[in-house]
Amino acid sequence: MAIQLSTLLSQTEESGNFPEAKKILGSAAALKVCPTPSSFLGRAKIVGIIGGASVFSTLIFLEKLVWWSTKNGGESVPFIVCSDPDTSRKLQLHSSPYSGKDGTPLKDRTIIEILKRKVSFLELSGARCIVMPCHVSHVWHDEVSKGCSVSFLNVGDSVAREIREAKHKPLEAGSNVRIGVLAIERILMAGFYQEKLQNQGFEIVLPDRPTMEHIIIPAVEALNKRDMEGARNLLRIAVQLLLVRAVNVVILASDEFHGLLPHNDPLLKKCIDPMDALARSTILWARTDEKVHKQTS
Repeated sequence: MAIQLSTLLSQTEESGNFPEAKKILGSAAALKVCPTPSSFLGRAKIVGIIGGASVFSTLIFLEKLVWWSTKNGGESVPFIVCSDPDTSRKLQLHSSPYSGKDGTPLKDRTIIEILKRKVSFLELSGARCIVMPCHVSHVWHDEVSKGCSVSFLNVGDSVAREIREAKHKPLEAGSNVRIGVLAIERILMAGFYQEKLQNQGFEIVLPDRPTMEHIIIPAVEALNKRDMEGARNLLRIAVQLLLVRAVNVVILASDEFHGLLPHNDPLLKKCIDPMDALARSTILWARTDEKVHKQTS
């Protein structure tokens, strides 16, 4: 199996996000043909990656994983990817009003079963750590990771740790550090970002109902119509509305928002891409002794 990222690398080179992309592509150091299964099983630090609702987002995550793990001359983190269009479609159409006897929406139960089968496949393939670079998939992280025999990273944990380590100061006297979260409604309702951050003592600020109805939802609709400029302007307004409420940073917690703001937009300095944090956590796991990781996870 081989993963070709020529187009993606060319796009990121033009955007300026990864100035050395062309060098990586030309030297064929970014992604090579995967080793045979037997050679995978002999390695201890293999990462299993479950593709999500957006194949493009999965490819971007892989690019960051490879680029950041090799930029100082090190070897790329070994990984196995499990991704298919059918699962992507199901994740995109995950909402359903119909529930089973246990109260779990039937489509949710189906997705959980599909994701758990992918976890089993990756475990059998030799993965020692599982990651899901998809905001929607993390709605079911607890259910999917239950019973997993290897490390299973959570993007909420990755974000909370990096924000804690940044040591932000409250912008208003007498208040806690405030963190804004922008996402589609289902991700906000799941609350996994809010839970992880609140456990660290942060105050969470979410968009209000008018912002969701008149800015976030129209922004996604604009994207679906390929109106990039309209979606970009709406996202800028949504970020600014949270910033005026004295938040230190804004988490862009939807695949729809990825890459929407240009790399030189000043607002990006106030925003966090959770998948960046997950990629760094994955590399940290690969570079950390397995025994130490299990004791601290």
